[in-house]
Parts: sequence; structure tokens; C-alpha cells
Amino acid sequence: MKDTYISTDSYKGVRDFYPEDASIQQFIFSIWSKTAESFGFSRYDASILEPSDLYKAKGAENEELVNEQTYTFVDRGNREVTLRPEMTPTVARMVAAKQKELSFPLRWYSVPNLFRYERPQKGRLREHWQFNCDIFGSDHIAADIETIALAYQTLINFGIKPDQFLIKINDRAMMKRIYLAIGLSEHQINSVTKLNDKKDKISAEDYRLSLNKITEDETMSEEIIMVLGKSDEQTDVVLGLQEVGITNVLFDKNLARGFDYYTGTIFEVNAVDKDGKETGRALLGGGRYDNLTKLFSEQSVSGVGFGMGDVALKEFLLENKLIPETVTNTAANVVLIPMDQVLNLEAQKIASRLRSLKISVTTDISSRKTGKKISDAREKGAEFIIVVGETESESSIYTLKSLSTEEEVTGDIDTLQKKLNG
Repeated sequence: MKDTYISTDSYKGVRDFYPEDASIQQFIFSIWSKTAESFGFSRYDASILEPSDLYKAKGAENEELVNEQTYTFVDRGNREVTLRPEMTPTVARMVAAKQKELSFPLRWYSVPNLFRYERPQKGRLREHWQFNCDIFGSDHIAADIETIALAYQTLINFGIKPDQFLIKINDRAMMKRIYLAIGLSEHQINSVTKLNDKKDKISAEDYRLSLNKITEDETMSEEIIMVLGKSDEQTDVVLGLQEVGITNVLFDKNLARGFDYYTGTIFEVNAVDKDGKETGRALLGGGRYDNLTKLFSEQSVSGVGFGMGDVALKEFLLENKLIPETVTNTAANVVLIPMDQVLNLEAQKIASRLRSLKISVTTDISSRKTGKKISDAREKGAEFIIVVGETESESSIYTLKSLSTEEEVTGDIDTLQKKLNG
């Protein structure tokens, strides 16, 4: 006997999807796709492998991502490749590649598989799927409003109520003008923005000390803190959302978002508790990035979009009992139950006939007793059973039994088909 066996544990930070888990994942994907397409978005996709240069191209801005968070390796052709950590650079590359052929504005969405080497924690893993939606080729705030409206409607379509989440909005361009007026340099603005992105994770004192290191001027730091504390301003995007009926919105100058490529509107949607307080869980985030395609060509194409990960969303849906029981019911509609294993093939023939009539059916070919097979069909959520014995096999007359009402219908396959499809 072998002394050591390979562990059954999956790689740290990724998930196995057993049938019930996979059915929940497909439920999430289905809502994502249907909602995007109801807004006129078209689906695209790409390989999970990208040349590493795609992420190195932005230099110091992407240094942490490239050096610490990506899965990067050299392939057999001596090319350095990376498992994509995000989708925005990929879609920007795709748009740039066919820029002269495409008809703008584009409304594109995808559900990519993404990888980041970071410490697994609640709501964040090393591998996840993400709902990405982008509008390319429109500078108008209507694109920003439509993108956020799509994010809003997606959550609503999961059964999440508006009072269960808060849409926080800021404007990078506006904040840059404010910081320049205070006297910050471009480098200092980038540093303050990165600091603000983790402001909620550190104490007020640590924030102040870090700010002082950036500005090297306590008076300037106090002015920044004072400006960030003011909440009486609004933006045209916030006002526009209110006009289309989306009111669970907060303009927040503290919102930063981590990516350097954002140039205008930025937004984040956070879960809130029954008292209306933020729980610290972000359900999605995004913003406007008008210069990203300049990595690939002189002509820039404006873009605005968001990403919604499946990990935090699934946890939220489960905690709030928003996954319908029918989602995890992966049983066929009808279970054929042979009374003896010698009738297994006969049952398979009947199942094949029913499937040709567009009926979902499976066959219990185990060696268990008939009563146990019936119990198992009920536990798995099947609606009907057909027990196949010698009499049924010889006469081609079967009894269809409802497991919920105990109602029975007896007849040939055509008779049963009318009941099942009726």
C-alpha cells in the first residue's frame, strides 16, 4: 500500500465547485449576463494568459501589482506571460487592436477568471470571477450614469434592495484640481490618492502621520483633511443618477480607488446594515479611464466601467438568503427507477425517448432498494418518478408519480409527455 497520498486540498486561495456550488455560480453568471444584455451590452472574452509587458508597461504605477500580486512565468518559448489579474488592460488592448473597425460607443461586458497572489481573506481569494462592464468611446457623463445604473440594476435583479447598499462617488479630475490648488505636486497627489484608498483600514492618527510624510507640511495636511471632511458638494453624475431614480448615492471626496488609470468619475458600491451603516464590504467598483488605450496607439479612446467580483457577492447573497432554493436543485425533472438492475438498460431506453421529447430525466442505476431510490429522488428535488418493473417493460405502459402531490398518471410515453409538458 502506498505510504503517502497526494492531499485532497485545493490550492490555497482557490475554490472547488461541487454541483451545488457550481449551480450558485451559474445563477450569478446568468443574472450578470441577462442584466448587461438588457442594457444592450455585448459579451466578449479573451485568454487568461497575457504577455507580462501588458502590466509592466505603466512602470512604477503598476509596480506592486507586477512584482507582488501576479502569477508570472516564462513559457517554453522563453516568453514571460502572466495570468491576468484584471480585465481592463485586456479590453483596452482589444479595443486598440481594432480601433479603426469598431463603431463607437461600444457597450461590452465579460465574466473573466482573474488571478492575484495575495493573502486569502473573507471576500477575497487568489482566483475569482468578475463581472466587467465598459462603455468605450463616449466622453459624456451619460456614459458614467448608464454604467452606474447598470451596476445598480444588477444588484436589484439579485433581489438586493436599495437600502442594502450605498453607491459612493467621487471625481479624480476634480480632486486633482483641489490638490493642485492646495499646492501638492503630481507625485504627491498620486501618493495622497493611494493613502486615501486605504484610509478606512488605518487609524485617524496613522492617516495623519502618513499624510504629513507625503506633504512635509502639517498645515497643508490639515487643509487636505478639512477639504476631505466637507460633504456638501455634488457632481453632475450624482445629480444625473437622482434624475433616473437612483437615490442611494453619496458623494465622498475620500473615495480614491486603487488604480492609477482612473481620470474622472470613480465609484464604489458598499453593503450597508439594517441601520444604514456601511459594513466595510465593497460589492463592486469602477470609474472613468480616458487614457488607457494610449498604451497601444497615439489615438486615445475614452472608457468607463466597473468590476463586480463573485466572491463578496456570493457571500452577501447567502447571508441575506437571496439564493433561491431552486438554484441548488440540480436534479432532473423525472427520475426513472428500475426495480432490478437487469432493467437498467430498459430504463435508459425510456429515458432516451423522454429526452427526445425535451424532458429532463435521469436514471437511478444503483443497486439500492426501490424505496431508497424513491427517497433519494425526493431528497434531490426531482418532481416526478417512474418505476420500471417487468410489467412496465413488457407493456410499455408506465405510471408517472408526482413526489409533491402523490398524484399518479398511467399511460404510454405520449400520455406521460402531455402531462409533463402540459
